Amino acid sequence: KQQLPNATAVLVLGICSIVFGCFFVGLVLGIVGLSLGGKAKKLYRSNPGQYEPSGALNAGWVMSLIGTILGGLYTVYWLVAVVILGNASLNVLKLMNM
Repeated sequence: KQQLPNATAVLVLGICSIVFGCFFVGLVLGIVGLSLGGKAKKLYRSNPGQYEPSGALNAGWVMSLIGTILGGLYTVYWLVAVVILGNASLNVLKLMNM
């Protein structure tokens, strides 16, 4: 039996997506990890006798999912913050022109 392709890469991407989840990079790394992990899972399901089951793949896929969620929440947080600050600065400018 052979190792699943990209199992280690998915694990590394999952870890990095959580570590860099407070930056927008975590969202991208998480999505790439989910994509590679999904392809590897599909490959394993199509022919389970040819590949060894990989705990690293499952762990990496779960961490990529968590990293994607954290990155998405971070992105939404910053979008809301920019809208609120932009609205507040417009109100200040309006008051200054009076």
